Amino acid sequence: MQNYVIGLSGLNAAYAALDVVGNNIANAATEGYHRQRVDFVPAGTIRSGTVEVGGGVQVAGVVQMVDRLLEGELLRQQSSYGEISQELTTLTSVETIFGEFMEEGGLNATIDAFFDAVRGLAAHPAESVWRNETISLAEVLASEFRRMGTSLTKMEEAIVTEAQNAAESINTLVKQIAELNTKIQSVEITGGHANNLRDHRDRLVSQLGALVGIEVVSRDYGVVDISIGGLPAVTGAVSLEISATLQDGRYLNISAAGTTGSSLNIRGGRLGGLLALKNDWLPGLRGELDTLAKGIINQVNACHVQGLGLDGSFTQLIGEGLPAEDLASVEPAIVDGTFYIRLTNTDTGQIERHAIDVDVTGATPDTLASIAAKIGAIDGLNASVGSSRLHIISDLGYAFDFIPALLPEPNTSNLTAAQPPAISVSGIYNGQANQRLTFTTVGTGTVGNGSLRLDIRDEAGDMVATLNIGSGYAAGDVIEMRNGVKIAVGPGDLNEADTFTVDVFGTTDTSGFLAAAGLNTFFTGASASEMRLRADVAENPNRIATAAGADLSDNTIASRLAHVKDEPIDSLDGLTGNEYYQRIVARVGQEVALKQSRQDNIEALITNLEKRQSEISGVNINDEAAQLLLFEKTFQAVAKYLNSLQMTMKMLMDIV
Repeated sequence: MQNYVIGLSGLNAAYAALDVVGNNIANAATEGYHRQRVDFVPAGTIRSGTVEVGGGVQVAGVVQMVDRLLEGELLRQQSSYGEISQELTTLTSVETIFGEFMEEGGLNATIDAFFDAVRGLAAHPAESVWRNETISLAEVLASEFRRMGTSLTKMEEAIVTEAQNAAESINTLVKQIAELNTKIQSVEITGGHANNLRDHRDRLVSQLGALVGIEVVSRDYGVVDISIGGLPAVTGAVSLEISATLQDGRYLNISAAGTTGSSLNIRGGRLGGLLALKNDWLPGLRGELDTLAKGIINQVNACHVQGLGLDGSFTQLIGEGLPAEDLASVEPAIVDGTFYIRLTNTDTGQIERHAIDVDVTGATPDTLASIAAKIGAIDGLNASVGSSRLHIISDLGYAFDFIPALLPEPNTSNLTAAQPPAISVSGIYNGQANQRLTFTTVGTGTVGNGSLRLDIRDEAGDMVATLNIGSGYAAGDVIEMRNGVKIAVGPGDLNEADTFTVDVFGTTDTSGFLAAAGLNTFFTGASASEMRLRADVAENPNRIATAAGADLSDNTIASRLAHVKDEPIDSLDGLTGNEYYQRIVARVGQEVALKQSRQDNIEALITNLEKRQSEISGVNINDEAAQLLLFEKTFQAVAKYLNSLQMTMKMLMDIV
């Protein structure tokens, strides 16, 4: 009987092997399937008389051909690939949004075109064609900023949606993995083999790893535990869900579903890439774009508020509004300082300049209402606040502006002669800091005679210039100083040490209030997506401020506006607008190149790992055919062996 046991064990072993080979062939094209082999071990010995002989073969189990270290590394690399691929795809789209690599030239070319138009306007300030061109290209510039800012914002919104979809996919996968854990354990705890179920689960684990970085820990009976960012997402048959939410309207937060706990430390996979993009990369880029837009807006507006267009001074102005009563918190920044309103009586021609002090850091800091009250206290002006907008209106017969043009007469004078000369002042000061210049007479005599002269000193006492008003000077002639100030001294007498003072202005707003309040500004908006040309300027090109002089014949403001393009801007890290934007584009391009290189490297590594995996775990139809033939022959040989035993037994019985 022992001989029959050996033969039957061989038949059972061959039959089991044929089943495994058939299963391999059937799953040759199944993704994630690992080739299986029957594990044969010799059976125990059998005593035949006084001799111990082999007892046949036993099937110890069905073994998956898998290298767990290789599989773990492949899972990690696939997770890294999912993350870098998501980041690269999005940043490549950002490059397209910036458009610097397209034929049109992108924002840089648009900035150049706008300031080229302003240069043309500076050369032809009275010509409507250049005013219209400036309006057109300003709207194009604002539109380009809005397009880019809006595109980045929509991209962030899409990323939040994608992250939420990824979280739903992750929740589905962890639930399925937990269910398969239960099935695998129920099979293997009774001594069975659930290799096909393991392959199914491992494929789901691989899909999960592509979505998010995971840690996998193997347990008894084929069960695996999985953690996501420190959260035990799968523990045996139990699964926990995650949720993707937007916190404070800004940050993408991944946490355990149904909790208000801290954010999970998510890394790797598409979700890790989306998280980095939403919380780091895109807000950073959008912030830099907003900084650029605000830098250009603020610099242009700071020049524009101090000028006048062809329509001249104002009878009313309505600001664009301030976002807060706390003036120190607004942007562009308002600081302690002074702005000056030039008020003209259009009936008499009398001109006055009034200083409005702005205090934002004192014990009782100014508000928009208190500034309005200070303006309203000036005879000829009224001011009010509505919907956080400052409204200034002049009385009938008055007009106002903020130009730095010199007042026609000295601010103060101390002329002691019996018949002092009339002194007139004009011109536009070209210095940087506001100054009070003191003119002191050297010598005594009649204007146009002798060695009479004027020494001019600034507030620090430094000599600015010396003007001859004695012999060789014709009384009433205009003398223009290098700083742009023009003085004319009429007929009359002057005594030694006679003085008069003239206030000159490099800026008529040291507080930044006028631009922040949107009074006579050119652009509006506090970000790239909000940037627009001011409506009243867009509707009336004559409102474009080009002149700083009272007669509106100069191009001082237009020239200053044109120079904004080439001037370093403090808020842009001391760079010009073009330089700052080029730095942004260069950084994006560099990051895209680095991520492309990293993606290529990871892709090559994954290809090598998959090749090695295929060698170990893949199903080769030719090899399986050979195995099929081997076990078919084995089955036939064992059957023949049993037949021989049967014939031998029959012959023995016949003899008996």
